[in-house]
Amino acid sequence: MNLREARALLADRGFRPGGTSTRTFPDGSPYKVEIPSCEGPRVMTAVLEEAKSRGITIDRVSQGSGVMMLTDGEIEEMLSLGASSGVEVCLFLGPRGAWDIGGQAKVSAAVGGVARGNDQMAASLCDAFRAVELGVRSLLVGDIGVLELLGQLKIEGELPADLVLKTSVLMPLPNAPTARLYERLGATSLNVSTDLPVPVLAEIRSVTTVPIDMYIEVPDDQGGHVRFYDVPEVVRVAAPVYLKMGLRNAPNIYPVGAHLSGTAEALGRERVRRAELILRLLAEQDEG
Repeated sequence: MNLREARALLADRGFRPGGTSTRTFPDGSPYKVEIPSCEGPRVMTAVLEEAKSRGITIDRVSQGSGVMMLTDGEIEEMLSLGASSGVEVCLFLGPRGAWDIGGQAKVSAAVGGVARGNDQMAASLCDAFRAVELGVRSLLVGDIGVLELLGQLKIEGELPADLVLKTSVLMPLPNAPTARLYERLGATSLNVSTDLPVPVLAEIRSVTTVPIDMYIEVPDDQGGHVRFYDVPEVVRVAAPVYLKMGLRNAPNIYPVGAHLSGTAEALGRERVRRAELILRLLAEQDEG
C-alpha cells in the first residue's frame, strides 16, 4: 500500500480533512475559558477575584493535584464557589504513574498519568466515587483504562449520566482516530496534544461531537508553546473549544499544599491575565 492508497483507506473510514466547525456549546458559544491548576479553594478564590477585576468570564477551573490531595471541606468549598459563579469544577483522579515507585515515568512524561496495576485502578475509582458523592460532576482522567471503566459505570447507572469525563493532556491525543476512540470510551471533553497544527485540530473536530480543550499557553513540561495568535483559527476549526491557559516559566506545583499556596495563587491570577490577552485577540477578530 502506498501513501495515496493509505489516505484513501482513512477517508473511507471517515478520517478526512476538516474545515470550519459549525458546532457550539449548548448556550451557542463557540469557545469558553478554562483555568487549569486551580489547586483548592484559596486558588479558586484568587482566580475568581482576578476574573471579576478584569471583567472576564471563567467557565471551567481544573485541578491537577488530584482528589486525594483535597479534604472533603475543600472540595465542598470549591463546589460552592463554582455554583455561585457559574463555573464548572473539574478534579483530577489519582494516583498516577509519575508519583509512583516505578522508573518509567521518571524518564518519560508520556506515562505520567497512568494507573499502574489494578490497585491504582481501584484507587482511581475510589477518588471518582468520593468526588461524585460530594457533588463533583466533572473529573479529569489521565489513564485510558480508567476512562473506559468510568464510561461503562455511567452507562450502567453507577455514576451520574451527566458526569463530565475530561481527558488529561497526559493522555496523548495527536490524531482523529485516537480522538474518536476516547469519545467512544466515554470522554465528554477532549484535551488534545499541545503541539497540533490547526489542520489536525480540524481533522479531530470532524470526527468528534464533544468539546475540545486545548492549551493556548503550554507549561514547559508539555512543550512551552505560546499560541495566542492561533486562537481565532483554533476557534474556527475546533469549536466548541475550551481555551486553556497554562504558563511558561512556571514551576510544577503538584501536589500543592500550604507550603506553595502563595505561588499557586499568583500563578492562578496570571493565568487569568493571560486569558484576558487572548480574549482581546478574539474581540479584535469579531470587530474586523
